[in-house]
Amino acid sequence: MNAWSPQQHGLDEIVATIYESTNSTNQSVQRNITHKLNSFTRAPDYIAYLAYILSSLTQQEDRIRTIAGYLLKNNARLVLRSSPEVLTFVKAAILQAFRDPSDMIRSAAAQDIVAFLGILEPKNWPECLMLLVNQLDEQDPIQQEAAFNVLEKACEDYPRKLDVEINGTFPLNFMVPKFIMLTEHPNAKIRSHAVACLSYFVPINANSLYAHIDTFIACLFKRASDEEPQVRRHVCQALVLLLASRPDKLLPELPNVAEYMLFSTKDKNEVVALEACEFWLTFAEDPELAQYLHPLLPRVAPVLLDCMVYSDEDLIWLEGDEEDDAAVPDKESDIKPRHYGGKSHGFEREGEAPPPPEGPKKLGAYGEEQLDGDDDDFEDEMDDDDFADEMSTEWNLRKCAAAALDVLAVRFSADLLNVMLEPLKNKLWNTDWLQRESAILALGAIAEGCIEAVEPHLPMLVPYLIQSLNDPKPLVRSITCWTLGRYASWCTAGATEEHKAQFFIPTMEGLLRMVLDNNKRVQEAGCSAFATLEEDAGAELAPYLEPVLRNLVFAFEKYQHKNMLILYDAVGTLADAVGPALQNPVYVEILMPPLFKKWSKLKDDDEDLIPLLECLASVTIAMGSAFLPYSGPVFERCVNIARTSLVQYQTWQQNPELDEPDKTFLVVALDLLSGLTQGLGMGLKPFIESGQPAFFQLLVLCLKHPQAPVRQSAYALVGDLAMACFPLLQQHMPQVMQELILQLDPEPKVEFVSACNNAAWSVGEVALRYGRDEPEFRQWVEPLISRLVPLLLHPKAPRSLHENAAVSIGRIGLMHPHMVAPALPDFAQAWCQALYEIRDNEEKDSAFRGLCTLVQVNPMGITKSLMWFCNAIVRWNQPSEELNSMFQALLSGFKTHDPQGWTAQVQTFPPVIQERLAQRYGV
Repeated sequence: MNAWSPQQHGLDEIVATIYESTNSTNQSVQRNITHKLNSFTRAPDYIAYLAYILSSLTQQEDRIRTIAGYLLKNNARLVLRSSPEVLTFVKAAILQAFRDPSDMIRSAAAQDIVAFLGILEPKNWPECLMLLVNQLDEQDPIQQEAAFNVLEKACEDYPRKLDVEINGTFPLNFMVPKFIMLTEHPNAKIRSHAVACLSYFVPINANSLYAHIDTFIACLFKRASDEEPQVRRHVCQALVLLLASRPDKLLPELPNVAEYMLFSTKDKNEVVALEACEFWLTFAEDPELAQYLHPLLPRVAPVLLDCMVYSDEDLIWLEGDEEDDAAVPDKESDIKPRHYGGKSHGFEREGEAPPPPEGPKKLGAYGEEQLDGDDDDFEDEMDDDDFADEMSTEWNLRKCAAAALDVLAVRFSADLLNVMLEPLKNKLWNTDWLQRESAILALGAIAEGCIEAVEPHLPMLVPYLIQSLNDPKPLVRSITCWTLGRYASWCTAGATEEHKAQFFIPTMEGLLRMVLDNNKRVQEAGCSAFATLEEDAGAELAPYLEPVLRNLVFAFEKYQHKNMLILYDAVGTLADAVGPALQNPVYVEILMPPLFKKWSKLKDDDEDLIPLLECLASVTIAMGSAFLPYSGPVFERCVNIARTSLVQYQTWQQNPELDEPDKTFLVVALDLLSGLTQGLGMGLKPFIESGQPAFFQLLVLCLKHPQAPVRQSAYALVGDLAMACFPLLQQHMPQVMQELILQLDPEPKVEFVSACNNAAWSVGEVALRYGRDEPEFRQWVEPLISRLVPLLLHPKAPRSLHENAAVSIGRIGLMHPHMVAPALPDFAQAWCQALYEIRDNEEKDSAFRGLCTLVQVNPMGITKSLMWFCNAIVRWNQPSEELNSMFQALLSGFKTHDPQGWTAQVQTFPPVIQERLAQRYGV
């Protein structure tokens, strides 16, 4: 008899709440039920009640018991703080439910087993694992399949947790041979499960599998022609995993494997074809396998091209996209959630393509740190967005083939294009629109990797694409927009008027037509591609601003909900691209009334206000003083949104039962205030001084906010205020600096890195504005340097943080050299390494003038880092006259002070540094 048993009152309350959840679709009621269910989690034996309802409350409806099972799965982590009695009961109850007569109950219990076995780990629940493995020998196919279903999910979710020693033995040592044997089972579902389970142990290099690797590969070849598509699918999956993890095991049989995968990529079952297509994507991604893949290109490329044709099933799903639907309102389900990350300050590096112009909605120049990362270390990682998502979010054969072609293009460039030219030509001029559409997609897919090889063909292909924008089929027009976007940089790069007239202007006009298309999918693709063209064209768009703006403004009246959000992005990107050209009163009059019409219709808590605020932040910076007539209401609304958000957050902290308020409104309001600050400067003075509540009081509260993205944008605003209207900021600096210093944590958590990054940048801006040896700032020099230097030296900090810390150290050093110079030996080498790759700009110039001033005060401080200092000097392309004179004076001084020692040391430098020092500075 188990020691735990339920109390009737608690049991009745939970059952009643579950019943209530099934009887109402009202969102408010559902929210209250969710809060109630969440409150139950504070009871130490809540999961035991759920397990009891699932397994033993047989008088209840199956749907109530099943919901209890799903709640049990969702709260499985509570088991880690449960008492031994609760743990024992829950484990036994789940296994009891797994044998229930009802399919629904068994299915819910199966999901619970997967969850609890993963959290507890098999070594702490071995009897469950043994029960599942033994059940594979059952004669009853239902029980056999149920056990294999659970095992497959466990093998997929946590294979490493199964590859452990339990009570002196490795369960995989007998599970793997059993799975291999079951690949011969007469039941196709069992064969499919067996191959799948085995495949999940490939990536973790499980010894138990690799002890039988030859047998496993032989069984894959045996099952390769299985009549059941699910078995063939898992065979393909296993071969893909082997290629990714242990290609050496496949190389002896590679010709046969490649032949099979080519055949399977053309399988009539799309699930099988998709798994096989993944093989080519994996193959192409491994540079060490290029020599084996290269000879296969003439056969692989045409097969991938064929896979990119819309299937009949695709067309059924896309049936609605084949009509003029511009006037049809969007369903809310069509609108994807948007992530807004806030401003992040970064620099451009030599050898990298310039990023899009800085604007609040843009990623930082060097890749903004992920705010919600799970990593223990704060690595500077970016989402890999190399390949555009031109249809739905679902991964399918068409997308996989296009992605594989994209990677092949990067890997083989001209060699790929050579084998594709003929099949591409045949499809581009095919009478079947589906063939033409797939070829246009392929042209876009190879754009990045094959650009040099395809360039001679673009004078013919770009007019073809522009002509395809007139195609009667919306799906052809939409994919053509995307492909033209992929070649936008070529269209905008021509230096001659002839190139502009032949390619740039027709592309711009064609995409603007698509922006106003009567099909919503085409509008979306046209708007997105035009935004890409804006980024690439930059100021080149200025002469065409009036027609461009009139088209975009017309779209404000035409667009439904989803595309309106993309349109805001396009307007913001245009403002970033053309900058001050937007200050022309004619353009202001075209753009601002419709923008303000949208602005006035939206309430402060409407999520559509977020992209509009993003857009306005870019517009305010571009328009500058021309935005002044609109700035009062915008400033007031941003301050009100900030105040409301802060009050909501304070209320939530006092009542955690409530839903946590959305921080995005506050972040975007702060970024728009940054835009106003950059655009209007001291023109903001009357609004700041008359604002209620007090502007700087709100700003300091934002600097203290627990949410890192809020602090990130607040510190960006501090830096912008310092640059644009320092007299207004200065009197509040004691409170602001107190928070700034705290934010410069030498060991920031990953989610705080972007806030720390902006804080590091803003202190440099503040230091410059205070000026040389200013008494008030002196009090902050030591605490700032004592935090900035460890950030600069931290081995795992992202580059952007190293760069911003270095610039601010240099700027503080420029203003207070005698206070900073003693620390020079501690950071000189890391400082030079952080900034030598940065492109020439004013921030870098002032930072280097600071470093040179520190070297003048403490020449011995640079001795151990002299080679790095000289490298950083010669990496400059065009230093300012003042900085160049400082370089010359310092280098000449070193040489004059000890000619022999200087010569000996310079001879140890790399030749390129020696040459440039001699050429530029005669040393």
